[in-house]
Amino acid sequence: MASLSLEEENYVRMSLLLTGISPRAVRTKFDYEFAPACLDASLKKEYAKLFDLKKEHRINQSQWNLLFPRFPDVPDSKTFDVTLMTTLLRNLIPMTSPLCGFDRLPAAMETTPAADLARIKYYRNYLAHLDDGKIDITFFNTAWDDITNAIERLCGQQMKQECVHMKTKPLDQTNQEIMMDIKHSNNEIRELKESIESLKRSHTEMIQSHEVVAKEMEEIKLSQKDTVPLNIRGNSWF
Repeated sequence: MASLSLEEENYVRMSLLLTGISPRAVRTKFDYEFAPACLDASLKKEYAKLFDLKKEHRINQSQWNLLFPRFPDVPDSKTFDVTLMTTLLRNLIPMTSPLCGFDRLPAAMETTPAADLARIKYYRNYLAHLDDGKIDITFFNTAWDDITNAIERLCGQQMKQECVHMKTKPLDQTNQEIMMDIKHSNNEIRELKESIESLKRSHTEMIQSHEVVAKEMEEIKLSQKDTVPLNIRGNSWF
């Protein structure tokens, strides 16, 4: 198997950081705000607000099933992805939005939990839209420090040490564990892309459905105005 280029190595390391380590950091913050033993009750208490988020397509059906599984199952944050946990944190607890919102990379001076969640989201989206599987060294070093500092602030020094180790440890393509991690990373990235495309398709289908209904209603109105039967309309004496 051919060796990885430096840019490809950077991509692999960033994938492992964003889909292996950072989700655990977000989950640590999430479990702090929503104690696992009380998660079921906490979500049920916020049912109305969560249902509104679902209607706004900010929570999809798969995520909804995780929040409110069929009895006797109960919700478990270990099954929640970063997107879902971030959505819940943003909307269910008091949290000041980053200066430029949650969809842009916060400035370095912003070090609140909200800003760190936005950072992780930003870089995950960046990775999800990167098609060539390569990251240049300048961007890699800047992004790595930004993400690592966010992880440390969210859950402490121990996980930061994992980040430091991940940045420099040898990557052996013949190592089965590494390859499984990479496969898992790629699956998460693909699922993120599919989720985005699904939302786009749902929006398009909804618009098309409304257009069809509007056209049918207009045809009904026109037919009601024209009371002359079709078999008589052609007779010149009428």
